[in-house]
Amino acid sequence: MKKLVLIFLGAILSGTGLLAYTPPDEGMWLPMFVERLNYTDMEKMGLNLSADEIYSINNASIKDAIVGLSSDSQPTGYFCTGEIVSEQGLMFTNHHCGYDIIQQHSSLEHDYLKDGFWARNFSEELPNEALTASFLIKMDDVTDSIVPFLSDSMSSAERSGKVRELRRKLENSLSEDGTYNVVVKSFFEGNEYYRFVYQVYTDVRLVGAPPSSIGKFGGDTDNWMWPRHTGDFSIFRVYTAPDGSPADYAEENIPLKPKYHLPISLKGVEKDDFAMIWGYPGSTDRYMTSYGVQFALDHYNPAMIDVLGKRLEIMKEDMDADRDVDIKYASTYAGLANYWKYLIGQSRGVKRLHVVDDKKQLEEAFMNWANADEARKEKYGNALNEIKEAYEANEANIKPLLYYNLGLMGPGIIGFAQTFNQLEQQLENKKENPEAPGETAEALKESAKEHFKDYNAPTDQKLLAGLYRMFANDIPESQHPEFLKEINKKYKGDYDKFAADVFDKSVFGSAEKVNEFLDNPKAKTIAKDPAYILANEVMGAMMGSMQAYRASQGGMNEGARLFVAGLREMKPDKVFYPDANSTMRLTYGSVEDYYPADAIHYDYVTHLSGVMEKEDPTNDEFIVEARLKELYDLKDFGRYGTDDGRLVVGFLTTNDITGGNSGSPVINGNGELIGIAFDGNWEAMSGDIAFEPELQRTICVDARYVLFIIDKFAGATNLIDELTIIQ
Repeated sequence: MKKLVLIFLGAILSGTGLLAYTPPDEGMWLPMFVERLNYTDMEKMGLNLSADEIYSINNASIKDAIVGLSSDSQPTGYFCTGEIVSEQGLMFTNHHCGYDIIQQHSSLEHDYLKDGFWARNFSEELPNEALTASFLIKMDDVTDSIVPFLSDSMSSAERSGKVRELRRKLENSLSEDGTYNVVVKSFFEGNEYYRFVYQVYTDVRLVGAPPSSIGKFGGDTDNWMWPRHTGDFSIFRVYTAPDGSPADYAEENIPLKPKYHLPISLKGVEKDDFAMIWGYPGSTDRYMTSYGVQFALDHYNPAMIDVLGKRLEIMKEDMDADRDVDIKYASTYAGLANYWKYLIGQSRGVKRLHVVDDKKQLEEAFMNWANADEARKEKYGNALNEIKEAYEANEANIKPLLYYNLGLMGPGIIGFAQTFNQLEQQLENKKENPEAPGETAEALKESAKEHFKDYNAPTDQKLLAGLYRMFANDIPESQHPEFLKEINKKYKGDYDKFAADVFDKSVFGSAEKVNEFLDNPKAKTIAKDPAYILANEVMGAMMGSMQAYRASQGGMNEGARLFVAGLREMKPDKVFYPDANSTMRLTYGSVEDYYPADAIHYDYVTHLSGVMEKEDPTNDEFIVEARLKELYDLKDFGRYGTDDGRLVVGFLTTNDITGGNSGSPVINGNGELIGIAFDGNWEAMSGDIAFEPELQRTICVDARYVLFIIDKFAGATNLIDELTIIQ
């Protein structure tokens, strides 16, 4: 659900642009073009590998160690990245990437979020139904199989339909009857298309995770900040069938024998060292127009910040009061809090760095170029105006749309009730298919187990009251749906009473009521249920609001496609790269410090001493484990410490990354793992829209700190023994 929400929200904001021109260190490059576009520059910066050792479809290469993480067995995108680090399929990623999985396995009895988890052998590793690992087999350019069959005379709907038809053919031609997951994606706003062939493994098991006091040290306070002292890593293992093929979880499955795994360096980092990062960055909008940026500042970001802030406020109150509730909502809270703070930082950065003014300058140059030639004026002259009109059309409805999606649909009882639509229809038509309701009821019992495992009805009731009250207060009455007007009238504005009534009368507020109903389901019971009625009314109203948004998208998409095509034509000697779209990318840069403001300098590394300086036993975000303090006091860092007796925790690079790169390997010029990327810095939060080379930094956990925690803190030497470690 959380991932679907983020995809939906990203689609709303995307205005123009999957491209960028690159100064040094900027760029998320498709690996298939590295030899032609980037290899010489990378060599000059310190790369000691051949182009074939980086990316090859015929021989083992670094790309074969890079993993896209998803909850889907046929993913089209990835929420995080992982890397294979042993000959037995061991995989590193971030703690926050594994957080949802760790939370799912946690309880008051086994509080892995608080205490950590370490499997001492294969049999102790924990399976996960909702986690898959994808490996890229190859990618190819299929632009010539799509674009020639499109024309400017097509409507937006006709063009989209034709692209879908051609995509399906191109995907099916290489899937080998489902053996491979094949995805064709649009680049440069529909001006180019590339095909990606993946092998997807569905048996991925949790192997290790430090306690949150290490893996999430600093919490929301330090999120997006430097200096950082977070051991943000977790460990998984990919399994296969005995014959090496992908297979769902089974006891007889064996650890993956990978084509390639990354060795890990203990040499550490120095300023100006070469660093490259591989992974699956989610989305950037580097050539979003000034209209899109202004729309975000004035409409999208404020609405999102407000509604997410309300949800966080309500959940946090109950989470602080009860550890059981804290565990249940930990993953949901962390995801929402991360995006909430990101939007605050993005708005701040866009204003501070005058991004709108920079966009306007580019657009003025574009229009001057287009108007200087009649043919160009005919083709490109209206592109920006189409984009402008689309944003203007959405100004009035974007806030209600976001409030519907994250507010009125936000309470768990509403989303869960909506999943009973199919059962109601089957019960109404039971004569046509008498077996169907029973089968659906059994499936819903299984989904109910998952839903109620991480559910607290009193908290959800507060969310229902608070979010519906917020909609009523924040959205103009003229835009209130009829059902909300009726609620307000019936309960005289008392949304606490309204929420209590819903939970009292609905079967969807507890596992006991749901299971009792599913033992003998009746259509009338569903149809009269207040939560079910509310879910359908909210969805209907939201779809009505969505129609207004969709009506503007034809012009938005057409304007974006022409704007991007024109920009590339305007600067034929420039090298452009496509914006992130959850496909494998390589970015390269160096280890660097930075100056965030006048008279302030940030070093490029942090140390364990900084963890001790930040310790605050009264604040859950800054708890320091007794064992960690003991190791620090003894300076017992083993082979992971520096020559001057210190232990590096994190470091900075100039690499260009975004969401989805979480968990990505940071690799030195010899192809060795030196860290794991996990965050960006506060001063450059506008980076998804405009790269800022002087300020933009990637925050990485040092590989030596990862190994120190595994070895000296956790004593999980069984994991250390299977790694390839370079002294």
